[in-house]
Amino acid sequence: MANQPGWQNGALFYQIYPLGFCGAPNENDGAEVPRIRKVTEWVPHLQRLGVGAVYFSPVFESDAHGYDTRDYRKIDCRLGNNGDFAAVCRVLHDAGIRVVLDGVFNHVGRGFWAFQDVLHNREASPYRDWFFVNFGGNNGYNDGLWYEGWEGHFELVKLNLKNPAVVEYLLDCVGFWMEEFAIDGLRLDVAYLLDEGFLRRLHDFCKARDPGFFLLGEMIHGDYRRVMNPQMLDSVTNYECYKGLYSAFNSLNLFEIAHSLARQFGPEPWTLYKGEHLLCFADNHDVTRIYSILQDKKQIFPLYAVLFCMPGIPCIYYGSEWGAEGAKQQGDAALRPCFDRPEENALTEFIGRLAAIKAQSPALREGDFSNVALQNRNWVLRRRWENETVLLAVNAEDAPCTLRGDLHGRAVELLTGQETELGGSIELPPYGVKIFKIAG
Repeated sequence: MANQPGWQNGALFYQIYPLGFCGAPNENDGAEVPRIRKVTEWVPHLQRLGVGAVYFSPVFESDAHGYDTRDYRKIDCRLGNNGDFAAVCRVLHDAGIRVVLDGVFNHVGRGFWAFQDVLHNREASPYRDWFFVNFGGNNGYNDGLWYEGWEGHFELVKLNLKNPAVVEYLLDCVGFWMEEFAIDGLRLDVAYLLDEGFLRRLHDFCKARDPGFFLLGEMIHGDYRRVMNPQMLDSVTNYECYKGLYSAFNSLNLFEIAHSLARQFGPEPWTLYKGEHLLCFADNHDVTRIYSILQDKKQIFPLYAVLFCMPGIPCIYYGSEWGAEGAKQQGDAALRPCFDRPEENALTEFIGRLAAIKAQSPALREGDFSNVALQNRNWVLRRRWENETVLLAVNAEDAPCTLRGDLHGRAVELLTGQETELGGSIELPPYGVKIFKIAG
């Protein structure tokens, strides 16, 4: 059973990692500076791109990088205060842009107030069962106790989401965010590790207050439907197609991404996620930027065309819309830089056109998926919804190509507005992209 339609299914998402975006210190220095207001200066750029929602990576008070929360009810002082962020949210909402926050509920930082109480009061702490603690052990910080950290990272203290007091506390914080900042959704960090009972509680809590509230989960491997279902989350991150996207272009083997999409959304009755809207991305705050990972930079245009025309919700990571670079091997800081101002170039303009085409096309937002013509370096995919059919044709190589197949009918090429008659074939220049809307 697919999830119900929602505003998110037709929106372009734009991810900002606020601490990096705003040029905040790497460690929390305790100084309150309203850096987050910088976001408002980017609103005209976001509107030109066609952005429908900004997804903010962590904004709450933390020890260092944001995923090590100290206080879920307070904006990180390096970004300003709650009033500063509320003002940013108002400006975004006034511009027609929704706000999605990172919900980091699997773990907290060592500076989290309840964990600090455990460190000071040990067995006498009323919060001892908020975590997984063994008072007979020790850890690398020499606290005289052992606790479970996230995947061995002991700066990230795992929360006990089976403890009703923890769940009530977190839900109360989410309700506070909904009231204080009028947020429109949450992206749940490491959703693949979260207790499923907690996800059900979170779903019921949020949807009771706002039926249109969007719940997105970070999933990497496994069956996405384990947490993406009408009782839990509306969508998840499509890491399978993230890998398929850059890998298919780098290896000049478009069969890889075409196969992944056919496996997830194809016409056969067994396909995995038909009717769902997964969050699709070319890069994010955790992985090498797409312009750095592409071996042939000219493929960036057909790659983004696939991202926008494949099933799902497209998400752009700040800076990548103009081809910013950054390699994971250089550390997280290289992926999360501060840009003084947005840049606009041919790629930015192209992405804006793709966003406008998707926003105006029911077939690209909701339609089914099939492969029409597929060669290693060239590909035509079809999206169909009721009376609308859209074809995307892409060429990944530095040579012209001709694609043949069931490609017939009067059509409009949506990037140029040019009318044409498809006679069974499509010709593409090197690295070419054409998007056809079939008449009738």
